[in-house]
Amino acid sequence: MDYNFREIEDKWQRYWRENSTYRVVETPGKKKYYVLDMFPYPSGAGLHVGHPLGYIASDIVARYKRLKGFNVLHPMGYDAFGLPAEQYAIQTGQHPKITTEQNIKRYREQLDKIGFSYDWSREIRTCEPEYYRWTQWIFIKLFHSWFNCLTEKAEPIENLIRLFETEGFNCNQPQYLTGDIEKNVPSFSVADWKEMSEKEKSDILLNFRLAYLSDAWVNWCPSLGTVLANDEVKDGVSERGGYPVEKKMMKQWSLRITAYANRLLQDLDNLDWPESVKEAQRNWIGKSEGTSIRFKVVDHDAWMEVFTTRPDTVFGVSFVTLAPEHDLVNKITLPEYRTAVEEYVKHATNKSERERQAEVKKVSGQFTGAYVLHPFTGEHIPVWIGEYVLAGYGTGAVMAVPGHDQRDFLFAKHFDLPVKEVVSGEISPGSLYTQRGNTGQFRISQWISCKTGHQRSNS
Repeated sequence: MDYNFREIEDKWQRYWRENSTYRVVETPGKKKYYVLDMFPYPSGAGLHVGHPLGYIASDIVARYKRLKGFNVLHPMGYDAFGLPAEQYAIQTGQHPKITTEQNIKRYREQLDKIGFSYDWSREIRTCEPEYYRWTQWIFIKLFHSWFNCLTEKAEPIENLIRLFETEGFNCNQPQYLTGDIEKNVPSFSVADWKEMSEKEKSDILLNFRLAYLSDAWVNWCPSLGTVLANDEVKDGVSERGGYPVEKKMMKQWSLRITAYANRLLQDLDNLDWPESVKEAQRNWIGKSEGTSIRFKVVDHDAWMEVFTTRPDTVFGVSFVTLAPEHDLVNKITLPEYRTAVEEYVKHATNKSERERQAEVKKVSGQFTGAYVLHPFTGEHIPVWIGEYVLAGYGTGAVMAVPGHDQRDFLFAKHFDLPVKEVVSGEISPGSLYTQRGNTGQFRISQWISCKTGHQRSNS
């Protein structure tokens, strides 16, 4: 007897649709379970095999949990607002609203034919005002808020303005220490604040708002006329269309997520997650406590600031490495090295930050011809550029201690640079830090203007 799957599928899918079988209602006392899929981009003629590959697995979990007595929420939606929809509209010569609605209709027909157990009453379309009005609402809330480190929570920006009106601003006050604020905003009195123009006040407040405008290195694609995420760039070209992508400094809206590093780390301990997953989250949060150290550039009226978690190893510095995008690269490079530096910068900046971080064993770099003075010994330290240093982490400059850092060691051996051991105990050159150094700690603590904080990469 033949299995008439078309008839059976049509019958039950029609039954599920007419009876809203998978519609979820609140049921007090019933255990809850949430199954969420990655929403597809409705930017093509239909689903591809990669969509059901994941959706089938999550649908199996949803059905299993229902049979186990859980109240399962399993929604579906469409990530329909942005570059993919725009590009598809350009390719077809139609308005994105028309092509997006047509594609969503096609996607829905295909999803229904597969027979997924979605609660379609909760469908989300990110291109509809009913949805993105809330993303705009959230942004406005963030813009009008600042993070108070004393209370460890966001507060209305009006609270900060009242502090400025009654106390002025002291960059050493703990409630203000969120990221690099103490470096960007000089101290001012109540009288100073009152005399400032609205533009000056606005510029100062931008250093505290949770949503703020700043200069940042981005993946700029001239052909697409937009900034791309790292995941949208492959081998120096856009994933969609294969257009050239360049690193460019542009004004960008950012969110001050590093202010929440402590709370994120602390709350991880309360989650019933596998330890490996929590450790991955800790690495993503990327909090680093350390100190800023300044090196004077030889024959230049400039200083180079580095952020280090191990200031006690400063006597092991044998070179300094700048990110290829660093502002000082163009200023301090000597004429005889300029062509080589420019070629290397172009090579490095065509890669995504993820690619630059992943290529641990592949060593590359370029000498600038410039030197900085060691802050204690006065020794001339050569300045290199290397793609393993990222402009978005710390200050975009690394004081290299190859005797006790693996990447610095590989770099030093590749370019025949000195390797000094300064950490006490049995530790081989090139190994990672394993012990606290004791060389020069007292002198460092006397000299450094310690700004302990945290830094995080933007990748």
